[in-house]
Amino acid sequence: MVPVFRTSDTLQELYERLTAALSGCADDYEIVFVEDHGGDDCWARIREMATKDPRVRGVHLARNYGQHNALLCGIRMATKDLVVTLDDDLQNPPEEIPRLLDALEAQGLDVVYGYPDVESHGFWRDAASQLTKRVLSLSMGWENARRVSAYRLLRTHLRDAFVDYRSSFISIDVLLTWGTSAFGAIPVRQDERRYGRSTYTFFKLVRHALNMVTGFSTLPLQLASWIGFLFTVFGACVLAYVLINYLIVGGAVPGFAFLASAIALFSGAQLFALGIMGEYLARMHFRLMDRPAYVVREQVGRG
Repeated sequence: MVPVFRTSDTLQELYERLTAALSGCADDYEIVFVEDHGGDDCWARIREMATKDPRVRGVHLARNYGQHNALLCGIRMATKDLVVTLDDDLQNPPEEIPRLLDALEAQGLDVVYGYPDVESHGFWRDAASQLTKRVLSLSMGWENARRVSAYRLLRTHLRDAFVDYRSSFISIDVLLTWGTSAFGAIPVRQDERRYGRSTYTFFKLVRHALNMVTGFSTLPLQLASWIGFLFTVFGACVLAYVLINYLIVGGAVPGFAFLASAIALFSGAQLFALGIMGEYLARMHFRLMDRPAYVVREQVGRG
């Protein structure tokens, strides 16, 4: 299953390498391309492939919903027992799929990730990627979550755990934890990107991390509670210092700067807590709006 976004230069080669790799390890398979309304000629190419090869299915989304939304669409439409997801830029070599299959069966797992040995996207992109994976490890409760990648093999029945999920805030990796705890990861080759540029920037990855931690975890609320508790203790200590100083030395405690700093700290902590609660209220607001995770505009292929 491949989410497609503005990579018409790689589609034909990706299709040929996928068919070669899958033909060597499976008697029956399908290739599902979910075109995330990139605006180029990807959909025309997918329609042409589906016309020539009955094993190819294409899904055209009504607008650009994002990679994880496209993944959710493809996983829900899969008809085989196993699903492989990979990027469309040829950085995830299809030739590594047999290794993922071997690891899944040998270790009795439900999900296997193929992670690159070395991140090679640049300092800021790699830093944001590591931040996202740290947040994901908190949301998933899986110690190896830092090895999560877009290259994954999963059992299709896991989608039953989130069959009714309709929120527009989606993290496939977190949703998979609703159906299993049998995760694994193996190192795989990662090739250089030859065409175009990744649309995942530093700020988009940070925003994705924030969406994950506020959409699938109560950790920020707990953090706000602890900050409130610590500042309450700090305030009590300041009050005790003022009273003791007044009783022993006499007079008020000098120092306008000290008081101004304390007030600023308390105000900042309150605004921080209010901001976190606002994020959760926003999630509730959008959930009540019942916005769909995706809308399919057109399908091609035997599906």
